[in-house]
Amino acid sequence: MVELLKLYFVQSGFGWVVIGAIVVVTLSCLGSAKGIWIASSQAAGVLSEKPELFGKMLVLMALPGTQGFYGFIGAIMIALRTGIIIGNINISPTVGVSILLIAICMGIVEYITAIVQAKAATAAINLTGKQPEEGGRAILIPALVETYAVIALLISILLITWLTKEGGLSFTPPMRAFPGIEQSQ
Repeated sequence: MVELLKLYFVQSGFGWVVIGAIVVVTLSCLGSAKGIWIASSQAAGVLSEKPELFGKMLVLMALPGTQGFYGFIGAIMIALRTGIIIGNINISPTVGVSILLIAICMGIVEYITAIVQAKAATAAINLTGKQPEEGGRAILIPALVETYAVIALLISILLITWLTKEGGLSFTPPMRAFPGIEQSQ
């Protein structure tokens, strides 16, 4: 067991990136499930009185579900860029931990935006229920929250891409010595 831990977490970043992929999918899907539940509960009340609004309600109920897809995209991006899919893991533990942190941050943003978007969708559902002709405008209310879920996805993709570029993460020490410190050649 100790040898496996050393292999996957100390000698390579494999364990860290696998945990990151799991975390981002788990958090984003939990947020989406909760968000759809919140929006659907509100829509059910409106639909019990106005079933003809189902088409408009369906879009508003489904919007918080997009974050789950974004988490899935993030996990696939991690798997593709780190070699998990092809079975050629060649990343350092430092890059692995960095990707894990990116995945945690993305997962948190996706979780929160799914729930906040659901709450915004309930406002849009209520507006559409009272004034069906405003359904097109009402969708903009939860769509504004979507912006931040997309930003989290995009910055995660960029950071993962930068961290896993050919040659990997590298550090170049400064060319001149710091004051009071001799530099060895």
